[in-house]
Amino acid sequence: MRQFFLFSCLFILLAACKLMPREQPAAETNQPAIENNKDFARFLNDYYEGRMKLSPLDATQNGDDRYNAFLPADFTDSYRDTLKVFYNLFRDGMRKFDRAGLTENDRLSYDILTWELGTRLEGLNYHSNYIPFNQFYAVPLTLGQLGSGDGFQPFRTIKDHEDWIRRAKAFSPWADSAIVYFRKGIAANFVLPRVLVLKIIPQMQAMVTDQPEKSLFYGPVGKLKENPDTTAVKKLREEYIHLIKEDIVPSYKKLADFLQQEYLPKARASSGIGALPDGIAYYTYLVKDQTTTSLTPEEIYQTGLKEVTRIRGIMDSLKNAVGFKGDLPAFFSYMNTDKRFMPYKTPGEVLAAFEKIHQTMQPNLQKMFDHTPKTGFEIRQTEAFRAASASAEYNQGSADGKRPGIFYVPILDATRFNTTSGMESLFLHEAIPGHHYQISLQQEDTLLPAFRRFGGNNAYVEGWALYCESLGRELGLYTDPYQYMGALGDEIHRAIRLVVDVAIHTKGMTREEAIKYMTDNEAISQAGATAEIERYMAIAGQALGYKIGALKIRGLRNKYQTELKDKFHLAGFHDEILKDGAMPLDVLEKKMDAWAKQQQ
Repeated sequence: MRQFFLFSCLFILLAACKLMPREQPAAETNQPAIENNKDFARFLNDYYEGRMKLSPLDATQNGDDRYNAFLPADFTDSYRDTLKVFYNLFRDGMRKFDRAGLTENDRLSYDILTWELGTRLEGLNYHSNYIPFNQFYAVPLTLGQLGSGDGFQPFRTIKDHEDWIRRAKAFSPWADSAIVYFRKGIAANFVLPRVLVLKIIPQMQAMVTDQPEKSLFYGPVGKLKENPDTTAVKKLREEYIHLIKEDIVPSYKKLADFLQQEYLPKARASSGIGALPDGIAYYTYLVKDQTTTSLTPEEIYQTGLKEVTRIRGIMDSLKNAVGFKGDLPAFFSYMNTDKRFMPYKTPGEVLAAFEKIHQTMQPNLQKMFDHTPKTGFEIRQTEAFRAASASAEYNQGSADGKRPGIFYVPILDATRFNTTSGMESLFLHEAIPGHHYQISLQQEDTLLPAFRRFGGNNAYVEGWALYCESLGRELGLYTDPYQYMGALGDEIHRAIRLVVDVAIHTKGMTREEAIKYMTDNEAISQAGATAEIERYMAIAGQALGYKIGALKIRGLRNKYQTELKDKFHLAGFHDEILKDGAMPLDVLEKKMDAWAKQQQ
């Protein structure tokens, strides 16, 4: 499987080489942009096509069915060597285009791709591949979602099922490779913290069963009922049972046993990646990658401290306004434990409460956005197998509209689901107008080159979603003081991330110290804070993009409202922020400054 995939990768690289534009003679460098755009469009398309072939899971998520049968081990040295050749090929190709001679939209593409190629190549200098997965970012978990039949893997036709079985069979060699690279990490002292390994082992064990029909991976069989080809259906049902017994269950058991018996004793006691070889340099890179800025970890840390102080002041005023006698930690404890804030009896009631939020803000949404997505939208409960380690999340729909965007809510116990946890702000962020609007509008825009239409970066995507949380009052929400306190809690939560993420990875802050800092400054349970801090330990730097991105968008809005006065229209501002899709924050600011000048 791996040999075939690498051959395919080399094939696309050779094809891309043939399609690279020829160097233009000096006399032609000032030709009108329209004459160059076709070559540049083809160049961008070649990049996207190559990237999809290298990342078949991304292709499937984007609705591209051509690679639905493939599952490469994307952490191996050979795969990373192929990536390096690929990125260098296109970085060299960028030099053949004169940016000044391109159209405005193509200049955006030029700037976005320049940043993307440089950052991806820089990332290959670090041995992140020595940790093939963790309790959050893990092919074994993604495979479970897909294998249930309810993820982004399609199961509409017999071929869809055949493709999935081929992909799932590749999990066995994938797991073998993962163990090889975990062992490389052990040899290099590049390993996960022990507390995180303890979270992964049960995830793997949960997939082990001696009854194939009760396996999560038997789910797609139910989608065969309506197929008239009874012979093919019977054959596929037998193949699913064989797949689960001979490939899926043994692979998960092998991973669980390895992690329990061999890896766990070698896992580290430290919390941050600063303890790893070259860890500080690696973290500094991750800060750049995840924030798309040149901010240093220390600058982000200081911003976090200031934001925590500012938001705590607002929270204290609101606490006093509702007449609570006691300090903020006592108020947090009250909101976390008082039964008045836990009114639900069933998961269905929780999901209905989120739908009510959706309907409440509909009239005001129409005033604040001139362009809204066509992609469908659903609210679902997170699957039981991953709910314990999951946060509420948005899974994007498909560009063709066949698969809706889905807002997943983990509900372990509906009777303990707390309304003050920030339900309104959570919906604004993960669902509408946050991720659903931004991602769907981007995917629906067929005028964007595919690498932008299906691309993104953390600071823009999460920054937009967090900015949307600040729109609650303008959308008719946050009328209840406890819901507003929940929103402030979500905001301070993102500010706290700036403090603890940097401190864990560069200042020696321990897991326990970070948990205490979080519980001291927001209304979060001990279990909730523990899950959050362990997330930052696993995916260093990712949590920084939210607040950094939101501060940038809010700063731009405030700047243009001051400059443009009555010429500033909020719907126009929102539409322009979203119009060209995700991009590095520096590129976004230049684009928005140009838009503001046009409004004058």
